Amino acid sequence: MKIYLFGASGSGVTTLGQALAERLQVPYFDADDFYWAPAEQPFTVKRPLPERNQLLAEALARHPAWVLGGSLVSWGEQWLHAFDLAVFLWLPPNIRLARLQQREQERYGELLRTDAFRQQQSAAFLDWAATYDTGGTTSRSLAIHTAWMQQLKCPVLELRGDLTVAERVARVVDALPAA
Repeated sequence: MKIYLFGASGSGVTTLGQALAERLQVPYFDADDFYWAPAEQPFTVKRPLPERNQLLAEALARHPAWVLGGSLVSWGEQWLHAFDLAVFLWLPPNIRLARLQQREQERYGELLRTDAFRQQQSAAFLDWAATYDTGGTTSRSLAIHTAWMQQLKCPVLELRGDLTVAERVARVVDALPAA
């Protein structure tokens, strides 16, 4: 089973992915680990598209089943055929943005007050994330994800609203195609 999870930043993709992977006893992969190259300042150096696609494809090929989370809409058409089930997560913006602010605080702590670069990067990220539902971004938006869902060659489960992780896991497991 190859399960793909996607949605806006802060919608719970990673949390659900890790919970599903544990429940199904398969590995979880995060697209960000392939998108971003290691750097002194995290999340600042993007890998070239061919490199990230190769790294991700190689990692997934090592396993017969897996859960993958993240947005792949700009990574190429090969991903439209790569999944047995896709799951789209949507949360109301106020909940999602509050989660992101909390995550930024947990991730960077005091640096958000003392480091000008980190302050700027965090503010820019939160501003970018706030435009998801209104389509103010060309890289990831509700409109882009909605259009991409229609191109996927597998069933798509949409989970909308502030569901618990357990509720989300149960709905995904119920939606899995029979083997």
